Amino acid sequence: MNNVLILDFGSQYTQLIARRVRELNIFCEIFPFDKIPTDLSSYKAVILGGSPASVRSEEVLHPDLSEIRGKKPLLAVCYGAQYLAHFSGGEVAASNTREYGRANLSFIKDNEIFLEGVSENSQVWMSHSDSIKQLPTNGVRIASTKDVENAAYKIDGETTYAIQFHPEVYHSTDGKQMLENFLVKIAKVEQTFTPNAFVEEVIAEMKAKIGNDKVVLGLSGGVDSTVAAVILNKAIGSNLYCIFVNNGLLRKNEFQSVLDQYKGMGLNVKGVDASQRFYDALAGLDDPEAKRKAIGNAFIEVFDAEANLLTDVKFLGQGTIYPDVIESVSATGGPSATIKSHHNVGGLPDFMKLQIVEPLRMLFKDEVRRVGATLGIDPELLGRHPFPGPGLAIRILGDITPEKVAILQEVDAVFINGLKAHGLYDKVWQAGAILLPVNSVGVMGDERTYEKVVALRAVESTDGMTADWVHLPYEFLQKVSNDIINHVRGVNRVVYDISSKPPATIEWE
Repeated sequence: MNNVLILDFGSQYTQLIARRVRELNIFCEIFPFDKIPTDLSSYKAVILGGSPASVRSEEVLHPDLSEIRGKKPLLAVCYGAQYLAHFSGGEVAASNTREYGRANLSFIKDNEIFLEGVSENSQVWMSHSDSIKQLPTNGVRIASTKDVENAAYKIDGETTYAIQFHPEVYHSTDGKQMLENFLVKIAKVEQTFTPNAFVEEVIAEMKAKIGNDKVVLGLSGGVDSTVAAVILNKAIGSNLYCIFVNNGLLRKNEFQSVLDQYKGMGLNVKGVDASQRFYDALAGLDDPEAKRKAIGNAFIEVFDAEANLLTDVKFLGQGTIYPDVIESVSATGGPSATIKSHHNVGGLPDFMKLQIVEPLRMLFKDEVRRVGATLGIDPELLGRHPFPGPGLAIRILGDITPEKVAILQEVDAVFINGLKAHGLYDKVWQAGAILLPVNSVGVMGDERTYEKVVALRAVESTDGMTADWVHLPYEFLQKVSNDIINHVRGVNRVVYDISSKPPATIEWE
């Protein structure tokens, strides 16, 4: 295997390193710095990521590099570069000036492979409060900026390179070129990770793992579960049983439209309307995590009851993707700070005696879409905006009632259909409406109203890890606002959410 190992020290950019490596058609995996695989034979190169920690603190993060340093090509980024310097004869000190944001390379060492194709004055992105004052033993400076003398260095006698800036972020103009130079020219990693290659490999893997056993899979109508279903269908055919549960929290008319969509795909799908069961489970709950857990528990009960109607099912198929997996583990190997629960990570209750198969477990969202295109799945389905597992329950702030769901379904339909009608849907990564737990005074005709407020949300992103609000045209927002207030009884005010992630999240709950 031509794999790349990325060690995570808790940086917000670690996933971005992996995405940039994948864009080079090179497969990579992320592991916490203290959970390094014991068998490194499949890894052709190693990258040390950044960290909010300092190498000068008592809580310094110590990776065991004994089987890596000097034995495999190594690229140390930011914290990694400071770590190599601090513990290998160099010096790291607090910087006199804050080194955050854009900088430009003012010196590039001649004839240096790592920097081939990198232009003079190339922009890079800095994000650190410590700086390398003295290089480690056998360290050779290969790049500087005006404020950071040792912006990049290499170790003589090793294929070890270190940089204080972040090549993975968009603002580092030649960052991707540097990664390609290191991985392809220096580490000699082959660029063989393509959608076609993945499909062939994962279908073979699923066939070998499942054999003639049966798999039950919960479909959501979204991209991930659909692509997972098509892969499993190609691997095991009629031994795949798909269940699509209506939790009463889907978009307007979505239950039937999704079932109709699947009819032409050759999938064996059963639709189960369990709306009332979910409403009963949610009665009186207004805490976001409590709502998520209630929905998750109700889904497991419904799904388990349906699965038990089948005989000899051995596996549960899931559309888990890579961000779900690595968000659930921190750089120290324990549970990361819980922002919100992932509905498909963390295994199954003991009473469900099923093994799990996750054909997309190692893919990012954009890679799932490319794999789906390779499989011939309808582009309209692949282009669907992400939709949260708990559905509209986390877009209704406060307790859930069928009446509130009906209002939000209508608002959401006006908004989403409006985006499509005005050619804006595909320019947005995710959009939806939120029903707020407040009423406002309004005037309709000559009468005073006191009705609900809804917030519209539209963001642009690549994987949901970071997101920015979309600058939708004012004329469009005006029309959508008028259409919602005029056609959805119970709503008299519309606002537009212009918060980015971070510090906000995409969903409100």
